[in-house]
Amino acid sequence: MWKKSLAALFFSSLLSLQNAVANQDTFAYFGFEPDIITNYITTKKKPGYVRITIELMLLDASYIDVVEHHSPLLRDALVEIIGKEPEEKIKSLTGREEVRKKCADKIKLLLKKETGQVLIRDLLFTNYIYH
Repeated sequence: MWKKSLAALFFSSLLSLQNAVANQDTFAYFGFEPDIITNYITTKKKPGYVRITIELMLLDASYIDVVEHHSPLLRDALVEIIGKEPEEKIKSLTGREEVRKKCADKIKLLLKKETGQVLIRDLLFTNYIYH
């Protein structure tokens, strides 16, 4: 009896793993070219700037063309968000994560408004340099 249960458990685990792998294959990434470069708010007389490589994790590879079509709108929103952030947030790890989440939420909202669908799973900062 326990051999049948063990076999059933093994089989269901194998099917779950295959489904997870199959679903992962549909993910795709869209990178903004060129990088996002913008100023941020500083307390000094000299302006600060940040250069960020941003990748969108799309729920399906078929969404790449749609996201590319809307990329000027998305880029503008990213520059606007980052440009309004204070120096302390830009230069701290926790602040950087807050900015990333704010950018992800805004991009999801814009794409939902423009297409009527949720297209992205996440937004990633793959390179982040500030000065």
